[in-house]
Amino acid sequence: MTDGTLPALRVFASADEVSAAAAALVADGLAAGIAARGTAHWATTGGSAAPGLYRALLTPALRDRVDWSRVRVWWGDDRFAPAGDPLSNVTPFFDVLRPDGVAALPIDPTHVFPIPVGDMLARGLGAADAAAAYAERIQELGPWSAGQAGDATPAFDVIVVGVGPDGHLLSVFPGSAVWDAAALVTSVPAPTHIEPHVPRVTMHPRVLAAARSLLVVASGASKADRLSEAWATPDGSVRDVPVRAAIVPNATWLLDEAAAAKIPR
Repeated sequence: MTDGTLPALRVFASADEVSAAAAALVADGLAAGIAARGTAHWATTGGSAAPGLYRALLTPALRDRVDWSRVRVWWGDDRFAPAGDPLSNVTPFFDVLRPDGVAALPIDPTHVFPIPVGDMLARGLGAADAAAAYAERIQELGPWSAGQAGDATPAFDVIVVGVGPDGHLLSVFPGSAVWDAAALVTSVPAPTHIEPHVPRVTMHPRVLAAARSLLVVASGASKADRLSEAWATPDGSVRDVPVRAAIVPNATWLLDEAAAAKIPR
């Protein structure tokens, strides 16, 4: 359920324009966080939305807008596959922003916090172990205000989420049990209705409303039905259409014409 306040909706002619606009908002949000608090925390995404966003951040105007040494990078979710695997949400980040181990953006590697999937795989452990370890890392180093942590919800300066054709965001699928989880980070069984069929680790979607800036990035006609359904009935069930959780005042939706085709404007 939402509070009835629709987010900003921006529609662009192409996926490349969506990526450029999203990158500008990422840079603005991080720069604002640094100015206000000295550091900025960014929870990024994977999938089809990530490579174009990262490439756009490398344009000089955006690269120079942010003191990247003060940025902390997190992931809202990941598949249970190691970095470097095409299924991993971390892979595009390293392919584009740290090619050959050299930082294309001057982000301190000790400030980059992937979900520890590779570590758990190497130790013969599972997605639940990765979720517990990531929750501990967020408790230790995440974006907390004074007196927070514990059972509170962290406030990321920027969260970027993509949207699946079934309306999922993060790794929260229709009918997901994640909504009932108390933990900040939880494991998700491999979905059977959508590829890839691998287990996931995801932050709880309550982090979305707590973010200072939430960016919903989607392109392509396969997203149009669920995006339209969410927008038309924002007070409907998030369990049926999880992207409804991103219909919050702190959000900006950035869609191409194909993804936005069925949203009245």
